[in-house]
Formats: sequence, C-alpha cells, structure tokens
Amino acid sequence: MSADCLFCRIIAGEIPATRVHEDDQVLVIRDIGPKAPTHVLLLSKAHIASAADLTDEDGPMLGRLFGVAAEVARAEGLDGGWRLVSNVGPDAGQSVPHLHVHLLGGRAMGWPPG
Repeated sequence: MSADCLFCRIIAGEIPATRVHEDDQVLVIRDIGPKAPTHVLLLSKAHIASAADLTDEDGPMLGRLFGVAAEVARAEGLDGGWRLVSNVGPDAGQSVPHLHVHLLGGRAMGWPPG
C-alpha cells in the first residue's frame, strides 16, 4: 500500500466508496463521476502504478480482475455488451497512479468514444 495513493486508501477503508465486489486481489467500486449508466472501477489490491508496470507475476491477478469484470457485468445486467478501459499514464488520462480498469455499460457505446 502506498500511503499517498487515493485507491490504496480506499482499499484500506480510509476513504469511503460504494463497494460492488471485494476479494483478496480485486476491489470493485462505483465511479463517483460515471460516464455511463454502469461505471465501476476494478482496482488491483496490489499497488501497481499502471499497466505499463505489470510483469508476468501479475498474470493471476489480471486473470482474476477480468473474471470479476465479467461477473460484475452479468450482475449489473449488461447483456448487450460492455467496455473495459485502462488508461496508462497522465497523457492518456490516467488520473490516479494505481492500476485500475473502468467497466462501462448500460447504453450503446459507439467507436470512437465521445
């Protein structure tokens, strides 16, 4: 845990968040500024700054994260499809330096996003 990391503090329970799912590797919370009817954040409980810092050893956690994404999408009724987004670095829109993936759904989302 990083003491100055917003997501580490949420994971530790120091900052409140609406928790959707939690296990030993992944925490899922509702986004406070949703961009779709369903917008949750899947957080690695391990402090990893971004996808650029992942290693082969992180494979089991990533498998769990994607499995949880599918479970949450089903539970949220996103039968028509959903999107996973991970921004890497501030130039790509990553505002919190902690690995997280946005799960968005509940409306048609064309490409490119906008």
